[in-house]
Amino acid sequence: MTQKSPNIRRRRLGHVLRGLREEAGLTLDAAAKGARVPRSTLGRMETAEARRLRHTDLNALADFYEVAPETREGMHSLAREAKELGWWSKYKDVFGERALPDWEAEAAAIRTFEPQLIPGLFQTPSYASAIFRGGRATADEDIERLVEARVNRQQILNRVHPPRMTAVLDEAALHRLVGGSAVMKEQLEHLSHLAVRHNIDVQVLPYSAGEHLGMEGSFTILEFPEPRDTPIVYVGTATTGLVLESPEELDVYNVAFSNIQGVALSTSLSAKFIDDAVTALEKQT
Repeated sequence: MTQKSPNIRRRRLGHVLRGLREEAGLTLDAAAKGARVPRSTLGRMETAEARRLRHTDLNALADFYEVAPETREGMHSLAREAKELGWWSKYKDVFGERALPDWEAEAAAIRTFEPQLIPGLFQTPSYASAIFRGGRATADEDIERLVEARVNRQQILNRVHPPRMTAVLDEAALHRLVGGSAVMKEQLEHLSHLAVRHNIDVQVLPYSAGEHLGMEGSFTILEFPEPRDTPIVYVGTATTGLVLESPEELDVYNVAFSNIQGVALSTSLSAKFIDDAVTALEKQT
């Protein structure tokens, strides 16, 4: 299975189609009518919401816009790659339609804020299992599948060119005894080991920092190596994940992360904070 992001390929194709239409000075209605493609179909293609990218529709649009042969082939290439399946497609029941791993697959930089938990990319299997088990009547086999999917996500940190990862964790995430003292100690030791990797920065946001711009909840900002692939913000909910892409939304979350990072402890002080938390747990086990 591919490690490319189908979502990103759909976005690129959408940018191409929207660019061609705007260059021609046409409305969506006029372009759809001229190319004899349903307006709803063209609209979904331009906004990267179309899951089915038909060869005939692409050719009709290429003919209508009178594009060069290389542009036509590029459009079809993006459409083909958008249909390829990543490993995460096996876990559609876990990740949903716009799967976070789909975006993570090609991310060059990931910035995340977590007020309650250790970020998913940093979780040990025991810690993740305790989260999924906590307070819910979930079958063991379902928990195993959820943990397996989460561990598979973490492989991006081990690739040859891993993303630059910056994580800010609220102090609460270090003190909450998920799975008990032994599980939490193992998790914090793992976090401490990850924090010394060249591509990972971990900062702790202490209670003493007071109010900040991240008090409404966790979020993740993902950036990509290609300039045409604009960043996204991913906000997880109890039932799904929201992908925010507008410049205005990105500005809000970029400002929020800068504020959070600015009032958090430095990476060196955060490392000591984590080590102290491990020491405290050792006294309890």
